[in-house]
Amino acid sequence: MFDIPERRLIDMYERMVRIRLFEEEIVKLVGMGRRLGAIHLYVGEEAVAVGVCANLRDDDYMTSTHRGHGHSIAKGTDVKGMMAELFQKKTGTNKGKGGSMHISQLAVGNLGANGIVGAGIPIATGAGLSIKLRRTDQVAIAFFGDGATNQGTFNEGLNMASIWKLPVLYVCENNLYGMYTPASYALSVQDVSKKAAAYGMPGVTVNGMDVIAVYKAVKEAVERARKGLGPTLIECKTYRYYEHFGTSEVGSYANYGRTKEEVEEWKQRDPIKGFRAQLVNSRVLTEEEACGIERSVEKEIEDAVKFAEESPDPAPEDALQDLFAG
Repeated sequence: MFDIPERRLIDMYERMVRIRLFEEEIVKLVGMGRRLGAIHLYVGEEAVAVGVCANLRDDDYMTSTHRGHGHSIAKGTDVKGMMAELFQKKTGTNKGKGGSMHISQLAVGNLGANGIVGAGIPIATGAGLSIKLRRTDQVAIAFFGDGATNQGTFNEGLNMASIWKLPVLYVCENNLYGMYTPASYALSVQDVSKKAAAYGMPGVTVNGMDVIAVYKAVKEAVERARKGLGPTLIECKTYRYYEHFGTSEVGSYANYGRTKEEVEEWKQRDPIKGFRAQLVNSRVLTEEEACGIERSVEKEIEDAVKFAEESPDPAPEDALQDLFAG
């Protein structure tokens, strides 16, 4: 049914659950008054990050966005380190200095989240250039939202990757809103993938709520990139359940056309529930096994919170470490 190894399918489901439960734990912590800094939740978009990263190796590169928890977890970034980073602890992935929008872990190819819209595009393009110069078969992935496609970095990055045939995949997560601005207003085309024609590269639009659809589209693009045939623009149409910033689902968004009814409509297409049903119906997992995965991940997230709470704060002198200038 899937034409994907069962072990990989199960791992994909587990990573999607890990992203969801990590984010839902953040909602609980913020509700309890825990100060975790600027929070941009990934709930609802799990199929994109996992569908993409399931095609990658640890030595492949990835750049993320301000909404980067899902990308980081999908790429294999340590969850305890991520939680400690949100708690601003010394054991965090960035030693407590980066916070939610700057999580990175080079050991798994995570070049970092970024608080600047579209800023990961040229970084991934540069990583792609390094791959070509070193003549390896790695690939680089740039995640970005629909709002970033109106930035200069999008034009510059895709053009450079195209003329030099760099092994880069540009993954647009079109969640219908660039902060509070509807994509239907801000974009000159209905499908972001159509912009690929301007750079002479393939452009594909997929259902971003379907992890298998994302996986298959990315698999083809990754194979193409590894063969030296150049970049691809992939648009994943998806939806985030929470507002641009914070833990409210509608709130001030009601002033911009996003309604409770719209949110509920998209929740009916929930990527995790849909994938779970597929796996159970095709007998890749039993109901009991799926529940077991969920319980295991719940414990993992609980342990991550405990680890973060018990970790030491950075010392004042740590502020002078990891600088370019001594």
